[in-house]
Amino acid sequence: MAVYKLFPYKDTSLYSMYPSMNTGIDPINQLSNLNFALDSNPSVARTLIAFDNNEIIDIIDNKITGSWSAGLKSYIATAQGIVEDSDVVIFPINKSWNQGTGTYLDQPITSDGACWNSADFEGGSSWDVSGASGSYVISSYYDATYSPQGGGSWFVRKSVGGVTTRFKVTQSFGPRTEKDLNVDVTTVVSEWYSGSMNNNGFIIKWENGAEFNTNKQIQPVLQYYSVDTNTIYPPQLELKWDDSTWNTGSSSTTELFQPNAFIALAENPGIFYSESVNRFRINCRPKYPARVWSTSSLYTKQYYLPSGSAWYAIKDLDTNEFVVDFNSNYTRISADATSSYFDVYMNGLEPERYYKILIQVDSEGSNTIYDDNYYFKVVNG
Repeated sequence: MAVYKLFPYKDTSLYSMYPSMNTGIDPINQLSNLNFALDSNPSVARTLIAFDNNEIIDIIDNKITGSWSAGLKSYIATAQGIVEDSDVVIFPINKSWNQGTGTYLDQPITSDGACWNSADFEGGSSWDVSGASGSYVISSYYDATYSPQGGGSWFVRKSVGGVTTRFKVTQSFGPRTEKDLNVDVTTVVSEWYSGSMNNNGFIIKWENGAEFNTNKQIQPVLQYYSVDTNTIYPPQLELKWDDSTWNTGSSSTTELFQPNAFIALAENPGIFYSESVNRFRINCRPKYPARVWSTSSLYTKQYYLPSGSAWYAIKDLDTNEFVVDFNSNYTRISADATSSYFDVYMNGLEPERYYKILIQVDSEGSNTIYDDNYYFKVVNG
């Protein structure tokens, strides 16, 4: 599969109202601006999230071929107070931080990890306010009227040889928009991969105008599942690339240009360990073959799905949600001398789940999706 999913090794949320509180193992990550009735002071929450840099490098060096892109995804648990279009912004964090072992409003409050006041723990090193690290510019944002200094610090841009690279990534949310976070972070991940920037993860927050806002009508809250969730929706970093090839060698190649076809998956034992990589082969033939005189069976002839016009997708069988959606760039089906095929990296899928494969073919003006109960399960190795 040319969509490889990585899961975080740490995440936490920072709360201006509880500046020494750590929530490193809370099942929820929060982004919010809340005005509490007692003092009318706005309280802000932001999220930190990090992925293992060695794993990123290994995938890019040893699995990816050609150009690639990276996307950050986080799945919504609850959303409220989104009464107008507002932006969530994502930046790369400029310094290392500790996850800690706290949850929201522990009694007593746990303070052994990153919090609003510190990247380390209560009484540890403070977050930066501004400055530079080589060619990288550091920034932060807080309102001294309502909170102490802190809430994270991040790289906003770098300038080298008169060329400026900006790292801010934005997703807009409105009252009726989808609330899952899904943004392209290729520029930042490229900096991590090259070693130009230390990988300290991402900070996710509302735009400055929505934070520390005293208007009681502006109280947006987004709660996302964290890496410690007991659901199947932890945050993900997706690395995507086009791994398709079309090289049938000296074999007689007949492409199947008709919407009425039988398509079956081969090389599907049905159960895979999470570290496996499987090549699914596709057997296909016309549903209504042309009537011709022949001395051999029409059903022994090998057909190929159309070059560049066939894709696959993967659905979670229980939720019926796409875990890998059809994509003209990243899930294109390949072919070799044997048959059409595609590869799936199983450790990018949640274990102990059943999945279903769908095949989409664009042929003769028809876009057909084949769903013939192509099931498999991923289990823990």
